[in-house]
Amino acid sequence: MQDASAQMALLQFMISGMSTTAVPSSIHCDHLIVAENGADKDVASSVVNNKEIFDFLESAAKKYGIAFWKPGSGIIHQIVLENYAAPGGLMLGTDSHTPNAGGLGMVAIGVGGADAVDAMAAIPWELKAPNVIGVKLTGKLNPWASPKDVILKLAGQLTVRGGTGHIIEYFGEGVDTLSCTGMATITNMGAEVGATTSLFPYNKSMRAYLSATGRSDVAKEADANAHYLRADQGSEYDKVIELNLSEVEPHINGPFTPDLSTPLSKFKDVVKANGWKDELSAGLIGSCTNSSYQDMSRAASIVKQATEAGVPLQSRFLVTPGSEQIRATIERDGQTAVFEKAGAQVLANACGPCIGQVCGQVRPTCVCLCSFNRNFRSRNDGNPKTMNFLAAPELVTAMAFAGKLSFNPMVDTLKDKDGKEFRFQPPQGDDLPIQGFETGRATYEPPSPTPEPIPSVEVAVSPTSNRLQVLEPFRPWNGEEFKNVRVLVKVQGKCTTDHISAAGPWLKYKGHLENIAENTLIGALNADNNQVNLVHDVTNGKDDTIPAVAKSYKSQDIPWTVIADVSCRDGFFIFVEN
Repeated sequence: MQDASAQMALLQFMISGMSTTAVPSSIHCDHLIVAENGADKDVASSVVNNKEIFDFLESAAKKYGIAFWKPGSGIIHQIVLENYAAPGGLMLGTDSHTPNAGGLGMVAIGVGGADAVDAMAAIPWELKAPNVIGVKLTGKLNPWASPKDVILKLAGQLTVRGGTGHIIEYFGEGVDTLSCTGMATITNMGAEVGATTSLFPYNKSMRAYLSATGRSDVAKEADANAHYLRADQGSEYDKVIELNLSEVEPHINGPFTPDLSTPLSKFKDVVKANGWKDELSAGLIGSCTNSSYQDMSRAASIVKQATEAGVPLQSRFLVTPGSEQIRATIERDGQTAVFEKAGAQVLANACGPCIGQVCGQVRPTCVCLCSFNRNFRSRNDGNPKTMNFLAAPELVTAMAFAGKLSFNPMVDTLKDKDGKEFRFQPPQGDDLPIQGFETGRATYEPPSPTPEPIPSVEVAVSPTSNRLQVLEPFRPWNGEEFKNVRVLVKVQGKCTTDHISAAGPWLKYKGHLENIAENTLIGALNADNNQVNLVHDVTNGKDDTIPAVAKSYKSQDIPWTVIADVSCRDGFFIFVEN
């Protein structure tokens, strides 16, 4: 569980009366750290500003025997890949991008907090049996292409709803040309096409990664059972997509949606055709999707080329390591020094700008290129005018030195310190560190995966808090069908988790049901009036916000429901409140 969604999940679990969780569980403090002044400063200020929440999470973890990862230790999905993911396992995570662990052959499914509580409380977790899309990979990526480009291209083919109700399973000889962390990048972004999860078959890249992260025993067991960890010969899929990796070129997706996919060779024409201002305000690399050692190494190789040629950055350049292990390793191996020498700012091992956790004045009509996984309007900085695009970290890096959206580092040139033409050579980087991974600072030492519960610990919740609120059990169902249910809103078009319950400044209220309810569907488009967050209250004939009308109905004991469009995300379809 990440620290935002873990709050409500733990408040629900506390009602169960159980002394410990039925399955091994963990909490990761990554969402509440705001990017502003740089890594250590941001973690320190986050600990102060969120002390109440972190104290609650840590005390609950101690009481119920849950592993607690401190603020600054890393992003949940990177931590899971490094420590918990294992081929053939099944895992639920309270974050959309939990399928990141599919890069290590695990069936990892992103769920809401209530679903996680079911598993923690020994209640059977249920899921409608998904169909399976098979993606056959052949060939090998060219030097400028990356695993990120595979999923960016696939997102353009499937769209944001093409994978809904499906597991995406990759197979074919092309699989063995990819690194484990590269496969994790691909499965991570399977969430952007609506897939239940995505996964790869167990192979040598996974074995190497398990060994490099201190889990040779897991690799040994996987080797002994490898025939169970790949598709059976002659397996049939509900749909098959064939992708020749040799033909995949770098892609840029966006703005405002992860499935608007454009090959780099055509992007310059798209910029011109749309009349976009040809500038790049900021380049951001890292996040749970692309912060592996391989990603950082390839990006650093681009920076090193530019620095040696005397080519300065033209855009603000931010780097987010995915974990303390990655941060410490790239510091030891010199990539961090390369970034900082060029003028990059290294942020905390946390989600930060990927989920809008940023401070500082937002520049109007900003244009940013990110190696993140989502780019819905307002997501990165709260500014609906910001044009946000997705690309591989090495491409983001190269374009930050040009400061232009139209720049294609494969063919275009810049001026070096002597005024001569300079062209980037393809990025290079090792899949895994030759000297092994550094563990990092002792303060972030991994907790026991299954700590002993301490029943005497008192969970810290202040009765006057505006950020945490102890829950009362809902009224039990009376066994009858719902009657006289009002439609609160019929949502039109895309309705992602960002529309349903926005992040950014709202994250501070994730543990307070009454307060977080104030942002319910405030980004949703009403199909009846084509207005965002404006609905009609049938009891008084007035229009008001969605949360306000919902509260009005509840105060009058009127049950209400929300009807979603076909692209509503992450299990949110029809909800009845009474």
